Amino acid sequence: MRKLIIACFLFAGTAGAQVKDYPIQPVAFTRVKLDDKFWLPRIETNRTVTIPASFARCENTGRVKNFEMAAARKGKFCTKFPFDDTDIYKTIEGASYSMAVHPDPTLQAYVDSLITIVGKAQEPDGYLYTARTIDPLHPHEWSGPERWVKENELSHELYNSGHMFEAASAHYLATGERNFLNIALKNADLLVSVFGPGKRHVAPGHEIVEMGLVRLYRITGKKDYLDLAKFFIDERGHRTYDKTNADEWKNGMYWQDDEPVVDQDAAEGHAVRAMYLYSGIADVAALTGDKQYIAAIDRIWNNMVSKKTYVQGGIGAVPNGERFGADYELPNTTAYNETCAAIGEVFWNQRMFLLHGYSKYIDLLEKVLYNGLISGLGLDGKSFFYTNAMQVTNGFTHAALEPGRSGWFECSCCPTNMVRFLPSLPGYIYAQKDNGIYVNLFIAGTADMKVNDRNVKITQVNNYPWNGLLSFNIDPSSATNFNLRMRIPGWVRAQAIPSDLYAYKNLTLQNLTLR
Repeated sequence: MRKLIIACFLFAGTAGAQVKDYPIQPVAFTRVKLDDKFWLPRIETNRTVTIPASFARCENTGRVKNFEMAAARKGKFCTKFPFDDTDIYKTIEGASYSMAVHPDPTLQAYVDSLITIVGKAQEPDGYLYTARTIDPLHPHEWSGPERWVKENELSHELYNSGHMFEAASAHYLATGERNFLNIALKNADLLVSVFGPGKRHVAPGHEIVEMGLVRLYRITGKKDYLDLAKFFIDERGHRTYDKTNADEWKNGMYWQDDEPVVDQDAAEGHAVRAMYLYSGIADVAALTGDKQYIAAIDRIWNNMVSKKTYVQGGIGAVPNGERFGADYELPNTTAYNETCAAIGEVFWNQRMFLLHGYSKYIDLLEKVLYNGLISGLGLDGKSFFYTNAMQVTNGFTHAALEPGRSGWFECSCCPTNMVRFLPSLPGYIYAQKDNGIYVNLFIAGTADMKVNDRNVKITQVNNYPWNGLLSFNIDPSSATNFNLRMRIPGWVRAQAIPSDLYAYKNLTLQNLTLR
């Protein structure tokens, strides 16, 4: 029988993090130092193996060369997809997070050299998209003959910008250097000049620019960026589609564009795009107080967790389009479960927790972390699953998927997403609100935070997930009263997932002891 035992040595403490947007604020990953047998080796492997391997593959697959040719304004785009630029951005993001807690002058010099190349590829007005800039008369076939004309479908121009904004923000916050941030701000200012009321209208075909704009807003305080993020969200559901057509590409569902977001009530379409959209909606809702946004993502989350989530937390059941299926369409034999979708699910569940404070969001986040997400990366740090199968026969999943792990992929979004996610994991363990500290994840290590102007140190000692004995030492600089909110995991309450979609065969409640 599994047991969860929490031993808390309370010397007192209190929480007083300033709330700028979300009611609850996460404790930054830079203030949490892991001493953990499960996650720390994986994060260290990411630093020593995955990040260097990712940069090497950006070099030898031509992704860096695309930027070099764009800087020279000549050549031929030499990779497959117009979003291949983002693999460099995401790897820089992961490297920046890593350097924030593990300074590495050699890595920083290399990252700076890449940023220089990226800057030279940027056009004078801020446009940055190698698939067009290399040869504007013969752009990538997905890009369209002019800027933005295919943005609502396949060009990924705004998707590239979004990942650049995320990476540049991470680099600036980690290093204090503005070289990448200035490139991003120049591109963001271009978007502000092109899109908005009375200007060009578009619902981005692959979301994430909304999340990226919010990050730039938080750094700069420039409200234009927040307004543009909201504009892109509100543009959904106004394009003319054949709503009677069952084809998701023709009725708009694939892009979450069949209805205005405030009218949507189900997780739909491409699963990664959906996670980035719902995360962006949560960000904008937190910063603007938009209650319709919050009501919409509440409905969508309930639909996903009760009708469209696999037992290991994975999402996106349908290989054709990497998308959600209908309610309860969760076949094992053809399960897709893209790694990027699992990472996006963590992003969204964290934001839902920061909005509402309910443990159910962290229950699902934890389920995904230990099952549907971590399977996407091999222990060697350089082999990956793009999809995460639920059933394997004779070494194969099904015809649409590859057998075994791969060193990379032509579409390498999942490996580079893992690169940027893993170093940030310590930032998901703790959170604060008013005079309360939330302990959300059980990962051994120390955290230093400020609570009512007092320094508070929390030390976790455990062997989770292999053992449920959890020990906490709470050590403030001086005695005070505060609320310590421990998450009691769903599995202790015999709840497999925070809905009635799955149930344990043995419904006996697990033992829980607090002392």
